[in-house]
Amino acid sequence: MKRRRALLGAMGGVVAVAAATGAAAGLAGRGSGPGSAPGGGSGPGGSARLVVSGGYIPRPLLTDEAAAYVTVANTGGTDAELTSVTTPLAAHVTLHTTTGTTMRQVGALTVPAGGKLTLGSGGAHMMLEGLTHKPSVGEQITLRLHFTHASPATVTVTLPVRPTTYDPRG
Repeated sequence: MKRRRALLGAMGGVVAVAAATGAAAGLAGRGSGPGSAPGGGSGPGGSARLVVSGGYIPRPLLTDEAAAYVTVANTGGTDAELTSVTTPLAAHVTLHTTTGTTMRQVGALTVPAGGKLTLGSGGAHMMLEGLTHKPSVGEQITLRLHFTHASPATVTVTLPVRPTTYDPRG
């Protein structure tokens, strides 16, 4: 299992560098429109206000694991933490950081106040494990991202499955 993850992480580093330039993912939270987040202030001390964009899933090489990438922008005055992710596609989703070719599972990823968290190939990412099926290019996959200290606390996004060699930089 560790060898497979290392292989997938190393392959991901070749495929693309970041997910930040992709098209905005569909967003269905408690906001009044795509990308909006109600409540909380945007100044110092205000709650985190999150917008998720640029997401995709490279078509997995393996039948039981896939990676997922998004960019989360925080216009609020408080750091938020991505603490878990759920999807009907996988039995469970884990969060990882990558240094060189070494992946390390973490309990949460920070979205800094006034900044962004970019999950991308060769860096921080989500691992979808125990897939119900190997998704095809063009398929749309729904993910629920769960955050602390943020409004909304849960964001639902729909990500497209892209070719394995997809590069979001164009």
